Amino acid sequence: MKADILTLDGKSLTLEQIDNFIFNNLKVELSEDSKVRVAKAREMIDKWVEEDVVIYGVTTGFGEFANVKISNSDIAKLQKNLIISHSVGVGDPLPPFIVKIMMLLRVNALARGHSGIRPETLELLIGMINNNIIPLIPSQGSVGSSGDLAPLSHLVLAMIGLGKAQKFEDILTESFKGEGNDSAQLLKESGLEPVELKAKEGLALINGTQMMTAFSAYITNRAVELAKIADISGALTHEALRATDNAYDKRLHELRPYKGQIDTADNMLKLISESEIRQSHLIGDDRVQDSYSMRCIPQIHGASKDAIEYVKSRVEIEINSVNDNPLIFPEDGDHREGGNFHGQPMALAMDFMSIALSELANVSERRTERLVNGSLSALPRFLTEHGGLNSGLMIAQYTSAALVSENKTLAHPASVDSIPTSANQEDHNSMGSIAARKCYSILKNVQKVLAIEILTACQGIEFLKPLKCGKGTETAYKFVRKSVPAIKEDRILYLDINKVTEMVESGSLLKEVETQIKLS
Repeated sequence: MKADILTLDGKSLTLEQIDNFIFNNLKVELSEDSKVRVAKAREMIDKWVEEDVVIYGVTTGFGEFANVKISNSDIAKLQKNLIISHSVGVGDPLPPFIVKIMMLLRVNALARGHSGIRPETLELLIGMINNNIIPLIPSQGSVGSSGDLAPLSHLVLAMIGLGKAQKFEDILTESFKGEGNDSAQLLKESGLEPVELKAKEGLALINGTQMMTAFSAYITNRAVELAKIADISGALTHEALRATDNAYDKRLHELRPYKGQIDTADNMLKLISESEIRQSHLIGDDRVQDSYSMRCIPQIHGASKDAIEYVKSRVEIEINSVNDNPLIFPEDGDHREGGNFHGQPMALAMDFMSIALSELANVSERRTERLVNGSLSALPRFLTEHGGLNSGLMIAQYTSAALVSENKTLAHPASVDSIPTSANQEDHNSMGSIAARKCYSILKNVQKVLAIEILTACQGIEFLKPLKCGKGTETAYKFVRKSVPAIKEDRILYLDINKVTEMVESGSLLKEVETQIKLS
């Protein structure tokens, strides 16, 4: 297998491969075994159509119309009408990289050979991926059961030449321009042709959880990194506040052996190891214990890490699942109608992730408050030498407070809501797509909140010079200072916040620190 090609078989895709696919623009192909299995499943569909077997969505209508028999002469029109009628999304377009992950996940689910799609239809979707022809998909309109019907319908609308799409050079930095371009023309320019859907194909393409799972996969990969960055930001604040490291003693955490808690305590000790600041107040330090936002970093960050790991385990299952309906079992010559499209597993996982990420921001903002509050920090008020004339980092904490308050609203679980659809045939819906989109917004907010703490902690460290930080914290401090100088007098701070946010979002700060120490 070539390094720039991702081979899909429907059962071995990893979250790491998804990141590699997005960040390195990998091409996609089907495994040879998958090609055989896809073809066998299609043979079953063709056989059943010829025999006029009654199968939901193949020779019947959809949803409440499941009891309406469709004649063989109208089967192709049925599938086209399905896509046209279900393309009802509204709102801003999904980010292009999320759509590309959706396309990857749809191919992977179909590659298992239980959906009945024709090989040539699947190859068109692969061709679109490999040419970076990305359908424009409105972000709103899915209730997360019967899958992400509306978003996936917009994806397929581009495949049949009736939708809008855009060809991208850089999927990560570019956005959709206006309403996109005519998909039929884009396909033609890349040597591809729109597909005419046959029996079962429209249903096979839109029945699934790929929108919510695309968000879930991307968020999970970022969350694993972000939990480590939270340790870095907490350790920088530990240095600036001259906190005690007693609470990170390994013996404490072995008595309450949550993995995330133990890992976080270990990270904190590694980050501040060899710290001249800490060494300077070991003798004569009469501080018995610090506030919860410092003392309980292992317990707070650790609980979020454990939650993130749980969510990761759910997403790893979903990205290798077959989730349309009905499903075909060629080896048994059989099919079954079921509910694998229901988004409840991802809905609950994304709601849990929203809470876990929000808590990282909540405690970060509390540490930022301690840094700028002179009565708590023993540092100059708002970390400026000439307070009054200068406001320093006073309002940066306001921004952090606004973001964590917004997160508290966004973290309300979407999965506890359900509105029946399709004349009560579909009487419980997951709202998983809403949970995933909300979680994505929370993720972006948390990245900014941690960036504000990092910026603020680095400013606090200025007042402790010439003492140096620890092995990891000094590396982080110097990396920030390459792009953001110390604040001598008031300046436009959102530019500084944006620079540090980019370090957090890109993972460059984490990578720099991990050149010195490996974080858990």
